[in-house]
Amino acid sequence: MKYKQFPAIIFLFASVMLAHTSSASSVDTINIYSKAMHMNIKCVIILPESYKINRKHFPVIYLLHGYTGDYSDWISKVPKLKNYVDEFQEIIVCPDGHYNSWYFDSPVDSSIRYETYISEEVPHYIDSAYKTLPKRNFRAICGLSMGGHGALFIAWRHPDIFGAAGSMSGLVNILQFKTRYQLINVLGDTLKNSAIWNNSTVINIVEKKPAQIPAIIFDCGISDDFIEVNRDLHKKLMKLNIPHDYIERPGAHNWMYWENAVAYQLLFFKKYFSVFSK
Repeated sequence: MKYKQFPAIIFLFASVMLAHTSSASSVDTINIYSKAMHMNIKCVIILPESYKINRKHFPVIYLLHGYTGDYSDWISKVPKLKNYVDEFQEIIVCPDGHYNSWYFDSPVDSSIRYETYISEEVPHYIDSAYKTLPKRNFRAICGLSMGGHGALFIAWRHPDIFGAAGSMSGLVNILQFKTRYQLINVLGDTLKNSAIWNNSTVINIVEKKPAQIPAIIFDCGISDDFIEVNRDLHKKLMKLNIPHDYIERPGAHNWMYWENAVAYQLLFFKKYFSVFSK
């Protein structure tokens, strides 16, 4: 089977432009209160330089971290994000999703309400506190590993909030990894809560198409343990005739891969937003 490859020349052009750009973007760490979980949760906000000097409003990309990670992972591991917001004229928001929440509202632990937090509370705060374009067509969500599953899961269940979604090395079928990554702590017993498990994995929920299908991009390295579940998701989306971009490239489950992959995803979202900016 031949998989889609992102045009290399576009990425090369973007890389050359960024190499010659002196970024004056700003990075802030703030607290966003969650009514659902009754606590303040940290979040990184990356603003382009132009945010400070004009009245322009910006699209927003919500960038989720992976298992055992936190809100600071993306900016500390990929400082080029500061250049990307200037190049693509977007705001990037990196909320904390707890080290093992899987971005679910847990049926067994009431302190884990991260689907509500990411889909409702964080966008509401960002739209009220920053110069955003507060419509689904100018919001995207993506992430790596746990965050990749979380991004697709949340966008599919909340298409009125997010118009586009992406996953990098996402564990897009959690059913094949039930005993790993503390998933049981979030979703409960695999037999007693089997219906919950089946309705909480991306590869199953895509069978129920929302009225507004998000624009989708996902990718995985060919040396990644999650490559087969990503291939399975690609095949299922093809069978269901759901438009998407799927990319495979050399790489493993590590920051070297994600640092490269995120540039492709941000470019995809830039193209998506531009359709509605005309």
